Amino acid sequence: MRVLVTGGAGFIGSHTCLALLEKGYEIIVIDSYINSHKRSLKRVVEIFTRNNIVKHIDIEVGDIRDEKVLDKLFLRYKDLGNPIKAVIHFAGRKSVKESVLNPLLYWDINVNGSITLLRVMDKYNCRTIVFSSSATIYGVSNCLPLKENAKIKPINPYGRTKVAIEQILSDTFHSHTNKWKIANLRYFNPIGAHSSGMIGESPIGIPNNIFPYITQVAAGVLDELKIFGKDWPTSDGTCIRDYIHVMDLAEGHIATLEYLNNFEKKIVNLNLGRGLGTSVLELVDTFEKVNNVKISTNFSNRRIGDCCTLIADNCLALSCLNWSPKRDLVKMCLDGWKWQLLNPDGYQ
Repeated sequence: MRVLVTGGAGFIGSHTCLALLEKGYEIIVIDSYINSHKRSLKRVVEIFTRNNIVKHIDIEVGDIRDEKVLDKLFLRYKDLGNPIKAVIHFAGRKSVKESVLNPLLYWDINVNGSITLLRVMDKYNCRTIVFSSSATIYGVSNCLPLKENAKIKPINPYGRTKVAIEQILSDTFHSHTNKWKIANLRYFNPIGAHSSGMIGESPIGIPNNIFPYITQVAAGVLDELKIFGKDWPTSDGTCIRDYIHVMDLAEGHIATLEYLNNFEKKIVNLNLGRGLGTSVLELVDTFEKVNNVKISTNFSNRRIGDCCTLIADNCLALSCLNWSPKRDLVKMCLDGWKWQLLNPDGYQ
């Protein structure tokens, strides 16, 4: 089965490409490399070369907002007699802070890009899509852990673009009978890296996410970890998140794709998390202990667009999919630190 992975050179995308190849899928990646690295996919290929496994991956440089690029891509594989059958859609911007400062950029890339992608998919009768959504769509909620039917009320532009795309996908699904298979995967907080240490999270510039910030402080690349707020209503005053190993998340995408293939039509929303909450200080403490390092921290004011607690109720995913998260927080910290040690400058 040939699968198109948009944004496949990114952190979650590259790990998912690796997992897809391990399952025998033929994949095409389209990525603009605006916020990712070409070396990530080269490393994916290298892992398979080392294991004497034939790769089935093609890479296209392009922006999903460019309809001509997508059209040529779909047409090429149709003419080869091996058309694209499904899409795993990662492409988009993902920084809460950046979305607050530049919302127009987020609406353009995330929403307009998705509309263009869906238009071309429909043209070529490719109507199976697994969409990279986010737990940020829930906003601030007192109903924890969060179920998929929780109130949708995002508190930042990034989250609002994810809600808009989910709505577009819902409208698209209901516009035709027996046509579309759609899954919205609402991620919580993916961290860690592949156990080989060959691929991992490599932010361009100062990290927006907490985990690469921690690894870079531990490595001496950055001076200290800035913690946004120490007065949240939690046991230690810091935010609580549901952290999931990136490889568990990657495997969840494949399980979702295989789940959709069992139906004539389907739309489903699924939380992908471990269902366990960890505070910022608990994460730092675990990282220090398992890796025998010290993290210098400094408290700052709360960050605009943040919320106190996000924990997944993952029961629906556990019941629907042939999947469950297998790697604990210790494994996340070990694998993430291994990536940092082997790649002190990331993919640079």
